[in-house]
Amino acid sequence: MTEEKNVYRLQGLSCTNCAAKFEKNIRNIQTVEDVQLNFGASKLTVHGEATIEQLEDAGAFDGIKVVPEKQKVQEKKDPFWKKRENQTTFISAVFLLLGYFFSTVYGEESIQTILTFGVSIIIGGYSLIKVGLLNLTKLQFDMKTLMTIAVVGAAIIGEWGEGAVVVFLFAISEALESYSMDKARQSIRTLMDIAPNTAMIKRGKNEYEIAVEDIQIGDVMILKPGQKVAMDGEVIHGQSSINQASITGESVPVLKMIGDEVFAGTLNEEGSLEVRVTKRVEDTTISKIIHLVEEAQAEKAPSQQFVDKFAKYYTPSILLISFLVALFPPLFLGGEWNEWIYRGLAVLVVGCPCALVISTPVAIVTAIGNAARNGVLIKGGIHLEETGRLKVVAFDKTGTLTKGTPEVTSVVSLSEMNNLEILQVSASIEKFSQHPLASAILKEAKKEKIELLPVDDFQSITGKGAKATIGDQLIYIGSPNLFRETMSLSSSIEDQVKEQQLDGKTVMLLGTEHEVKGFIAVADQVRDSSFSVIKKLHKLGIQKTIMLTGDNQSTGSAIGRQLELTDVRAELMPEDKLSVIKSLREDYGKVAMIGDGVNDAPALASATVGIAMGGAGTDTALETADIALMADDLEKLPYTIALSRKTLNIIFQNVAFALGLKVLALLLIIPGWLTLWMAIFADMGATLIVVLNSLRLIRTKY
Repeated sequence: MTEEKNVYRLQGLSCTNCAAKFEKNIRNIQTVEDVQLNFGASKLTVHGEATIEQLEDAGAFDGIKVVPEKQKVQEKKDPFWKKRENQTTFISAVFLLLGYFFSTVYGEESIQTILTFGVSIIIGGYSLIKVGLLNLTKLQFDMKTLMTIAVVGAAIIGEWGEGAVVVFLFAISEALESYSMDKARQSIRTLMDIAPNTAMIKRGKNEYEIAVEDIQIGDVMILKPGQKVAMDGEVIHGQSSINQASITGESVPVLKMIGDEVFAGTLNEEGSLEVRVTKRVEDTTISKIIHLVEEAQAEKAPSQQFVDKFAKYYTPSILLISFLVALFPPLFLGGEWNEWIYRGLAVLVVGCPCALVISTPVAIVTAIGNAARNGVLIKGGIHLEETGRLKVVAFDKTGTLTKGTPEVTSVVSLSEMNNLEILQVSASIEKFSQHPLASAILKEAKKEKIELLPVDDFQSITGKGAKATIGDQLIYIGSPNLFRETMSLSSSIEDQVKEQQLDGKTVMLLGTEHEVKGFIAVADQVRDSSFSVIKKLHKLGIQKTIMLTGDNQSTGSAIGRQLELTDVRAELMPEDKLSVIKSLREDYGKVAMIGDGVNDAPALASATVGIAMGGAGTDTALETADIALMADDLEKLPYTIALSRKTLNIIFQNVAFALGLKVLALLLIIPGWLTLWMAIFADMGATLIVVLNSLRLIRTKY
């Protein structure tokens, strides 16, 4: 029997403490086996049985609304001042100001002043005190419990004004925290709104507008100019430029023709297309991106795990310190009760771990969302942090540093045949070959508009080349080793071959059993962006850039010199690449491997961070790598490392600032300079600054 599992989206989830309490309340439902709450994505997974009413009851303390994941709901966006909690805060502020007016006119201990401050506390802090007192009965010491003790304590010792200020500033802090988390989560909402909910489907001779959930694999989708693609599919009629920026981050539209793949959420710019649907709505590339981004935001980064563990012991410690500050001096040193209770309450308020707890998740959520919008899929906070600490980047050669498609660089005649005849004969034989180098020769012949000759008795010679009869002559084409078996190559030919190989080219000789007629040099062209990418990586502080290739040492070294790589390891089998990555990790610690996610799977898995190129449409790349560059664009690599390093810096700044401010405020308590309202202002200020600092990551550009 399979366990029932339901996924919901949450509205109104305001803070990390509320999330933890909500999760705990759901666990207390008897029919619930397990629950996972993703705070960053506002998403809830429940294993077992629970009605929406039960779930909303569990979150009633924070006004949380629960909606099934697949249910389309237009989230109601109330203006800031229309939200009930903000209206009560405003009314509370009015009574707070009125209270200070009455204290000036009638004195601080007058009935008018106390009543006005009391009304301000009740209106602004009703929900806070209600939850805080309930927590206190259960001995749950979270942020709201600490605040409630501080407010009630202030009222008991006659500091009504201070209590009202604490309530008001805490409400402002909560509103700002809620607003900022909503801003950070906007990155996922933006992704979710990319693909349309309906599509025009052609069935027989009729066209219907159908909800994407009802579209089947094999249906034909009609796309007009200016329309967004609703489903992943393959073009079966027409051609058009498609803007894929939403998926791959590419700014330049891509021409799509018959047989090409299109992705849901991309924009058809100019032509009309008919597209055969190849994936269900839940399996489209954009759906996978959304799912992986949400999972990534749920996974706690090492720094967040540390902060959470620290906060677990920190809060009870603050409570104990506050208790000692309030009781020890009056009991043993003859201190004034009112004065030291007041100071104890100030410790309680300033020690609130709000800024500390939120310091990491806001930064992680914002950075992962920013990366996703720029075509980089980071599959967890741990990978984001590890990328920020990289010291070595290892590259696969083919398809990563190079274009992956060999091109003819030169045709040289060594006989009475001219260059075009050398190319014509070579292409005529290679027409029957499956080798990648053969396609380069055929492509060059097509470009030169050469007519191919009839060929008989074609035979492939494994690992060396091929032979065939043209006219009445047996012609060989292949590596220099193939010809060295039947003849002794002249020093002139050997020198020319060596010169081409030193330039990183593969040489294919053409000739008979007794004579070399000429040769063709073929090379896998280096990407235009590779050199600038390597330079940017070195500027970012990457100590070592290394290329791993199965090619010969000469070819590898030539590309290494051209790109100014730190090191080149050539003639490697897949298992050799794995060994190199392991040894690099032993020597340098943090190592990234970047490849196509298919051939390099073992090396990608072994590296500290595995980065796959061209993740769009490639399930293997999305599954095997820690990070996927959705476009086939190496330029995204420096951006990803720079974003990760900036995130690490911001997390460090946040934690240092949150703790530093608290230490400073606690020191001010010793001479009695710290008032209750200053304490809450310090806590609110720390929270606000930490959040705003994290939101700077939204502006990090590719």
